[in-house]
Amino acid sequence: MSYLDEAALAVIRPIKRMVEDEFLTRPGVIGVDIGEKYTAGRPTGKAAIVVYVCAKGPQHPQQIPAEVGGVPTDVVAESIVLHRARITRASDEQPVVAERHPILRGGIGIGPARSFRVVPPEVEKAGEYVIAGTLGAFVITRTDPRKVLGLTTFHVGCVDDSWAVGDEFVHPSRVDGGVPGADEIAVLDRAALAGSVSAAGLKMGARPFRAEVVDVGAITGAAQATIGSTVRKRGRTTGLTYGVIVSTDATLRLDFGDGIGVRTLRDQIRVHSSERFGDHGDSGAVLVDADNRVVGLYVAGSGSTGFANPIEPVLRQLDVELLTRGVPESRRPEPAA
Repeated sequence: MSYLDEAALAVIRPIKRMVEDEFLTRPGVIGVDIGEKYTAGRPTGKAAIVVYVCAKGPQHPQQIPAEVGGVPTDVVAESIVLHRARITRASDEQPVVAERHPILRGGIGIGPARSFRVVPPEVEKAGEYVIAGTLGAFVITRTDPRKVLGLTTFHVGCVDDSWAVGDEFVHPSRVDGGVPGADEIAVLDRAALAGSVSAAGLKMGARPFRAEVVDVGAITGAAQATIGSTVRKRGRTTGLTYGVIVSTDATLRLDFGDGIGVRTLRDQIRVHSSERFGDHGDSGAVLVDADNRVVGLYVAGSGSTGFANPIEPVLRQLDVELLTRGVPESRRPEPAA
């Protein structure tokens, strides 16, 4: 796989930004990105504006011009969905990962204690549903460095428009057998859904925790995503997976469901893996580079392709900093009770 250099990206980015909103209004278009153009399944070595459609059909070559401003386009069929897990309360489905961690770390399953009424067409059958996602890492608030939050996505932390500060969260999630009250670990403290960010911060309770990610180790800080670099994520459903960053320019239209609707996330990180990179229940996991620095917050995917918020806007909008093992004593949280 070849990667586009910064010089090529600098030329294409303004053209892509100029046309992406108009492209996103066209039927079936769910995203606009920058990547290598493929023809008949083979890479051409040429940079292109990539247009994601939910189903590639004969109409798409007509509705998307072959080139824009001298830059070729490439229409790609993808089914990109938010990767939270949702099952009915009455489901007989067994937990995907029935993990219980007495010491909390990033990469573990969590979910709201409350259930959610969901109706068609969002689901096949109306009913009460419960949600599962991933606790990605721990952060501290910039206004009070002793206040520790667990980081996850908006669509795991808030789910719909009925959310409220103080909503209870459990580990394991109710999908995985967690019990409200007995398994409470945190309450919703803040959230953001705008620009390039779908994120939420959960105020941690008395359970002990470590500034680590399961199977990865201690978090060392934050860094900017770099095209061509290898990243790892540890999610509730797929566990530890590896991929390579192939873009930091993805713009996606994602359906957040009843009450929230379709929202556009810009400047998303796109990761490619030789295997499945993520699945339902992995939303909220952090992308970590070779130096254990967090570069992104995983939100959505499609098989071997994953998408994540860049971490810096997440931290900025939530007004937090990553908690690391190297945090000075004066900024460390008080010991858990």
